[in-house]
Amino acid sequence: MKIIDIHTHTFPEKIARSAIEKLSATSHTRAFSDGTIDGLANSMNEANITLSIIQPVATKPEQVTSINNGAIRLNSQHANIISFGAIHPDFEDYACELARISKSGVKGIKLHPVYQGVNIDDERFVKILACAGELGLVVMLHAGWDIGFPGNDYAMPERILRALKSAGNVKVILAHMGGWRCWREAQELFAGRDNIYIDTAFSLGEFVPNGDGYYSSHEECIMLNDEEFVRIVKAFGAERVLFGTDSPWASQSEYIEKFCELSALSECEKNLILYENSAELLGLSR
Repeated sequence: MKIIDIHTHTFPEKIARSAIEKLSATSHTRAFSDGTIDGLANSMNEANITLSIIQPVATKPEQVTSINNGAIRLNSQHANIISFGAIHPDFEDYACELARISKSGVKGIKLHPVYQGVNIDDERFVKILACAGELGLVVMLHAGWDIGFPGNDYAMPERILRALKSAGNVKVILAHMGGWRCWREAQELFAGRDNIYIDTAFSLGEFVPNGDGYYSSHEECIMLNDEEFVRIVKAFGAERVLFGTDSPWASQSEYIEKFCELSALSECEKNLILYENSAELLGLSR
C-alpha cells in the first residue's frame, strides 16, 4: 500500500531541538520525533510511508529565501521526502520568489496566518494566493484555531472564504479537516467547492499532552471521533481529502492505524485519501 503524508514538519538540524521544545511548551503537546529530516525518515520507515511532504512556515520575511533554497536542495536529494516552499505576507518581491520556486519544480507553498501574524483575508495574502494560482502552485493553508495560540482568529473559515473569493482560481488544501475545531462551520462553507481540498492532519481521535499538566481533563484532548471524521469525509467527498498527520505532532504509524480502522470508509475511499488524491494533485502520478 502506498501512502503520502502531505503534512509534516522538520527544522534545520542546528535548531530542531530548541524548536521542538519551544513548540511543545507553547502547545502543551508531545512531539513524536526530534524534528529533523532523519527523525522524519525513521518515522516513515516505521509507518511504511511512501512519501512525506514538509510544510515549512516562514515566520519572518527574511527567512523566505533560505527556506526555499533549502526546499529546492532537499527536493533534488531525496526520493521519499520533499518540501513545499514558503512565503511571508511581508516579503516584498513575492511574485518573483513564487515564480522562482515554481520554475525549480516546487509543488506548492505553505501559509500559516497565525504564525505569520496576519489575517488570511488581508490583501497581502490575497495577492499571494492569486499569484500562486496563476503559477499553478498548490497552497497548503492552516485553517481554524491553532492549539498554540488560543483565541487567535486569523485563519477562521469565514476569513478563508473571503480570501479565496477575492483571489480567484487557486488550488488550496485546508489543513486539519478544513478548520481545526471549526469543523462544522468549515464543512458548511467549503464542502463541494471547486479547488478546495482538506487534509486529515491533527484531527482524528485525541492529541497527546506533553505532561506539563496544562490540560486538566481528558475531554480537552479530544478532536474528531470516528463518526464525526467520516461525516466530514463524506460531505467533501473522499476524492477531496488528503492524508496528513502533522508529524512530529502525531505519530505517523499510530495515525495510519487509526485511519485504516475506520470501517465506515471503503477500501477505495481509503486508497484515494492515503495516496491517489495527493499523487494526482501534485502531479506525482505522472
